[in-house]
Amino acid sequence: MLKLYYFPGTISVAVAITLQEAGLDYDPVKVDFAAAEQTKPDFLALNPKGRVPALVTDKGTILTETGALLDYIADLKPDAGLVPQNAEDAAHMRAVMYYLASTMHVAHAHKMRGSRWADQQSSFDDMTAKVPETMTACAQYVETECLRGAYANGDYLTLADPYLFVVCNWLKGDGVNLSDFPKISAFLSLMESRDSVKAVRAKGIL
Repeated sequence: MLKLYYFPGTISVAVAITLQEAGLDYDPVKVDFAAAEQTKPDFLALNPKGRVPALVTDKGTILTETGALLDYIADLKPDAGLVPQNAEDAAHMRAVMYYLASTMHVAHAHKMRGSRWADQQSSFDDMTAKVPETMTACAQYVETECLRGAYANGDYLTLADPYLFVVCNWLKGDGVNLSDFPKISAFLSLMESRDSVKAVRAKGIL
């Protein structure tokens, strides 16, 4: 059985939702961030980056990075239809995923992970203060460019949507006024109604 290492509220939740959407059985393993388990030798032997998600396959192979794990799940269950058949639609799906990974997740991380980029407390404070502005700009991009309908690719769910759901759930805590973004608000409500999200909540992952 697949084994997913996760922590609630992190991007690893997107992998759990996608596993549910694909109908794949998996064993969720919580990494206790409060106890800094992600920095301990046992977890670092699994993922030297000290981050979640990490996915252990049936063969014992260890896979990391959210986008890669989502593509892996889609490859395991092609009949789940998580990747558009049309090449341009698939490219849009991945453009959304790569934007989340390279820009929006990084902007969010500036709030509490400033030590990745700087050493001075004044720098950390400055980065934290900037987060509402940068995340609002990211939300505007998602609103106008990423959501091409109810979901990222229109009226059907793809790999981009669990990813987008988790990141957009960070917006309120990052000081973004969601009432300014009706498409994002509707998308979040729609995702909450899906059985996959309900199942992940029931398991205590989300």
